[in-house]
Amino acid sequence: MKDILIPFATGLAIFLFGLQLIRIGLLDIAGERLRSMLLRFTKTPLRGFFTGILTTGFLQSSSAVTVLLISFVNAGLMSFSHSVGIILGTNVGTAVTTEILALKIESFALPMILGGAILRLLPWPQIAPLGLVLGGFGCIFLGMDTMQWIATPLQDRGWVSWLLELGGDPIWSGVAIGTLLTAIIQSSSATIAITMGFFATGVITLPFAAAVVLGSNVGTCVTGLLAAIGSTRTAKQVAIAHLILNIGGVLIFIPGIPLLIGAATLLSSHPPAQVAHIQTLFNLICSLLVLPFTTSFARGITWLLPEEKVDWHRSEKPRKEKQKKKEEVHLQNPIPTLELAPSSKKGPPNRMTFLRRR
Repeated sequence: MKDILIPFATGLAIFLFGLQLIRIGLLDIAGERLRSMLLRFTKTPLRGFFTGILTTGFLQSSSAVTVLLISFVNAGLMSFSHSVGIILGTNVGTAVTTEILALKIESFALPMILGGAILRLLPWPQIAPLGLVLGGFGCIFLGMDTMQWIATPLQDRGWVSWLLELGGDPIWSGVAIGTLLTAIIQSSSATIAITMGFFATGVITLPFAAAVVLGSNVGTCVTGLLAAIGSTRTAKQVAIAHLILNIGGVLIFIPGIPLLIGAATLLSSHPPAQVAHIQTLFNLICSLLVLPFTTSFARGITWLLPEEKVDWHRSEKPRKEKQKKKEEVHLQNPIPTLELAPSSKKGPPNRMTFLRRR
């Protein structure tokens, strides 16, 4: 058991740490620009779509961009309708990380970490964030390589075969596993990285890997749902829109998994790259299909989760009744006032007399 848990936990921790380093480094480089871009370049769905791709590519996390959108909408800085195009862009932007993970540069992991540490220690503040980014990518590839160590013990013990037989249909089992794993570790990139390693070592088949990829797109919505707790109704609409988009895409593409697999195998013969291409094709096609109908989709979400409306007639009546009662009490019990009497030489100075209001 230790030969599975220790490498998996260690590799996952290194991988997630690398993602965090990249995020911090890129935020130091262009953090304020990314925030201003999210707020400024969203007037049309197409501009919002490309803005979502760029910001997600920089932050290396669609969940982080979704949380930013929820906070902006909750604060009234952005309308819900303007956020739909960005949500579509985040689904495509997250594939950038996946395509990078498919590159055959695992042997450069340690040199990248060493180079990043050197850049971080240099006395120039402009170069230090680049060190974090470079070291973060090194940690990502090192974590992926470490997690692949559990492939042989899993094959020897037959756990994966038992899990597939227990779940029945491998496609629905893969979707469920991808959803749960992503919801737990809060990173679809980590889930896909694990899937790449298992498929590259022959532990799982490509159809099962494709199903896990589809499920990871549903599991990544959990972060947005958690961020929307306690927020305004419009902010919750952002999280619900993200969830419905991904669930709808998965339900549509489950019958078309053979077509996705065929296209991925035509694009590359490298196993990890095939998994990455499945993720890219799925998100790109889903986003492009919905992009022309963003306004209608936003109206549908607003109908499903309408905004809270204040009944001003009902709220005005109690306020007037309360004011009337205050005036009646004031007339029945007049408030005593204080008046400063002129001082005299014989009496004490500044004597106070109470005069009753007539």
